[in-house]
Amino acid sequence: MGLRWSDIDFEAGTIQVRRTLCWVRGSWVEGEPKTAAGRRKVVLPPELLGILKEHKRAQAEAKLKAGPGWSSEYGDLVFSTRAGQPIPGQSLRRGLKQVLKRAGLPAIRFHDLRHTHATLLLVGGVNPRVVQERLGHTQVGIILGTYSHVLADLQREAALKLDRTLFKPQPR
Repeated sequence: MGLRWSDIDFEAGTIQVRRTLCWVRGSWVEGEPKTAAGRRKVVLPPELLGILKEHKRAQAEAKLKAGPGWSSEYGDLVFSTRAGQPIPGQSLRRGLKQVLKRAGLPAIRFHDLRHTHATLLLVGGVNPRVVQERLGHTQVGIILGTYSHVLADLQREAALKLDRTLFKPQPR
């Protein structure tokens, strides 16, 4: 919610997670991530960078249309309403639900997208330490404990790879 355009380095292909933005007792409150590990740099997939560039262009058009009705109170938010305000949680959840329904996917909570991200990375063979850093966890044990069901499948896959390497070597 607190991501700003100034946090994105399109040339390097990274975002900097520097702040949080939460609705607390009737107003938006900006803060810092809970831990030092939460303040992090994350490398983005090239395709996502392209999507973000298009989003930035569309947001610039919305800003021009809104004119003086555009709020700059919260800075250059990447994800904002058509008037530059932070997106209320209810609207965010409703939008996610609509996107998932159009894609034929089951309804999930917004936070579940983090779990999906971690699971896809682990299944793709990404080192758990890298997944830990991307999610901003302080210890790799959190990843290993939370995603043990995924890691069990990877254990089976590792055993099969070892079997092929040791007992069924390919001719050279």
